Amino acid sequence: MPLAMNREVFITAAVNGSGATQDKSHHVPRSPEQIANSAIDAAKAGAAIVHCHVRDPETGVPSRALELYRELTDRIRDSETDVVLNLTAGMGGDIVFGDVENPFPLNEAATDMVGASERMAHVVECLPEICTLDCGTMNFAEADYVMTNTPGVLRAMGKIMTDLDVRPEIEAFDTGHLWFAKQLVNEGILKSPAMVQLCMGIPWGAPNDMNTFMAMVNNIPSDWTWSAFSLGRDELPYVAAAALAGGNVRVGLEDNLFLERGVLATNAQLVEKAVTVIEGMGGQVIGPKAVREKLGLIKRAPK
Repeated sequence: MPLAMNREVFITAAVNGSGATQDKSHHVPRSPEQIANSAIDAAKAGAAIVHCHVRDPETGVPSRALELYRELTDRIRDSETDVVLNLTAGMGGDIVFGDVENPFPLNEAATDMVGASERMAHVVECLPEICTLDCGTMNFAEADYVMTNTPGVLRAMGKIMTDLDVRPEIEAFDTGHLWFAKQLVNEGILKSPAMVQLCMGIPWGAPNDMNTFMAMVNNIPSDWTWSAFSLGRDELPYVAAAALAGGNVRVGLEDNLFLERGVLATNAQLVEKAVTVIEGMGGQVIGPKAVREKLGLIKRAPK
């Protein structure tokens, strides 16, 4: 299939994530105030969407605390900077087994596994314009950690999103995740056309080579909106690859801590680099108003 470059590209800034990055860079925000400020700076630099997790303000450990999400959401909405808010709904699906000979009992200290309604509690409370839906289960990078998203849980979470008029961003870490996303649309649980994020090069999902990437791109329905990203030093090359293949882009400290070798980045600096790449290719970076029109998003007023 010939490439058809996207000439009107939106940038998502993945502000902080839930990885163990808090002690690797002082730029990774922890408190709701720090996360909001970093998100706002990224928006000023050109990000139309900010994708946020919350963390314990003292330790930086990932959290699902409603009060932290409420404060973060309020700070972003009360600012004078317009941006589309995208909250994670990936927390609460982590299973860590015991050792290889004795997988049970689970490692309770590392396992965070709750039901669909509890995973969506902060979305119900804060009503972001977008939230993520990790559309499958996979072995995830470290030790015996399994990112667990059963079909039943995904159907329940997807229905909550649809009922709330919160747009799901389908996170596809592998080809089968796209297959199931199409199934959710076919069942009427998710609205069509859907929105997809291709998560490339995350162990142990889809590798980020171009053959695998284009195989996933070619499996996305033509009327769906999609973005793609990869990790570390491959983050910025994927800005070019995604736009060239017809998609949108994501950068940020969730995926990459460095501006260049040995130089720690801020979210705003990574967005600025993405803008430079897109405009250098002849594309235009679009803002939050255009993204809302494109995706049919409902802008929520400050509470």
